[in-house]
Amino acid sequence: MRNSILKTAILALVVSFASCSENGESMADDSQTRNTKVSITDAPIDNAEVSGAFVTITDVKVDGVSIQGFTTTTIDLMTLQNGTKKVLGDLDLNVGAMSSVSLILDYDMDANGNAPGSYIKTKNGLKHKLKAASNEIKISEKVEVLASTANEIIIDFDLRKTIIASNTIQSDFDFVTDFELSKGIRVVNNEGAGTVSGSVSDGNNTAETIVVFAYKAGVYTEAEASGQGSSNVQFVNATTSTIVASNTTYELNFLKEGDYEIKFVAFEDSNNDGKLEFKGMLNVESIIGLNVNSLKVSSNTNVNLLINVKGIK
Repeated sequence: MRNSILKTAILALVVSFASCSENGESMADDSQTRNTKVSITDAPIDNAEVSGAFVTITDVKVDGVSIQGFTTTTIDLMTLQNGTKKVLGDLDLNVGAMSSVSLILDYDMDANGNAPGSYIKTKNGLKHKLKAASNEIKISEKVEVLASTANEIIIDFDLRKTIIASNTIQSDFDFVTDFELSKGIRVVNNEGAGTVSGSVSDGNNTAETIVVFAYKAGVYTEAEASGQGSSNVQFVNATTSTIVASNTTYELNFLKEGDYEIKFVAFEDSNNDGKLEFKGMLNVESIIGLNVNSLKVSSNTNVNLLINVKGIK
C-alpha cells in the first residue's frame, strides 16, 4: 500500500515537473526576440503641383528605443509609392509584443545641413517649409511582432492625410495638427500584410483622376467625402489610398490581413489650381465578380481586382 502511494506521489511530481517545464518553455517562447527591420513608405498627395515631399528624420524609436544602423536622413516620400520602401534600420523586439513607433523630425535643417529640413517642393522649384508643434510624432497605431523571422515594420507616411494647404506668409503647405499627424501615419508588419492591385476601365471618361481608397470593413460612411477634423481632411478614416496611373493600373500595398471595402472616387482639378477636388463616388463593378464592399486580404498574397466604371453615384 505504501509503495503504491509512493509511486503515485512520484508520478504526480513527474507530471507536475513536466507541466512546469512546458509552461517554462512556453514562457520562453513568449519572451523570444526577433530581429525586426523598420522601413518607410508613402501614400500619395492629391496635388499635381507638388513634385517632392521631403522629411528629415533624425531618429526612429520603437517602444522608446532607437533603431540600430540609422543615421539622420532626408527622404523624398514621393519616391516611396506603390510598394516602394526604404529600410531605415532594425531592432530586436519581443515576439507577441504590441510595439509603439515614433519618428523624430528636424524641420529646420536637412541631413546635409541645409535649410529647411522638412518641406514640400513644387513644380516651380520653390521649397515650402513644413513644421509641426512637436518634433516627435508618436504614431497612434501599434504593431505586433510575429514569431516569423521575416518581421518588417512598415511606416506608411500618408501625405494626403498629413499635409494640407496653408496659404500663409511663411509657406503654402503645412502639417496637420499633432493629433491628426499621429493618426495619419500607420504602421503594419509586412509579414502579416497583403496587397490589392488591378486596373480600372473607364471607357466613358467619367473621371479626370480616380483615387482608390481601402477601408477596413464597416468603417466607411458617406461623411468620409466631407472634410473632417481640425484640418478638414477628406476620406480621413481610409487605411490607405492610391491614384490610378495613366496606364489604368493601381496598387494598394501593405494592407493588414482582414476584410476591406474598396472605394473608387472621381476627382478633378475644376479651377486649375493643381489641387484635385472631389467630384463623386464612382459606381463600379468587378470584372471577375469580386465584391468590392467585402474583399478579404490575406498575408503575403495579392488580390487582383479588375474594375469597370459604370458611372457616378
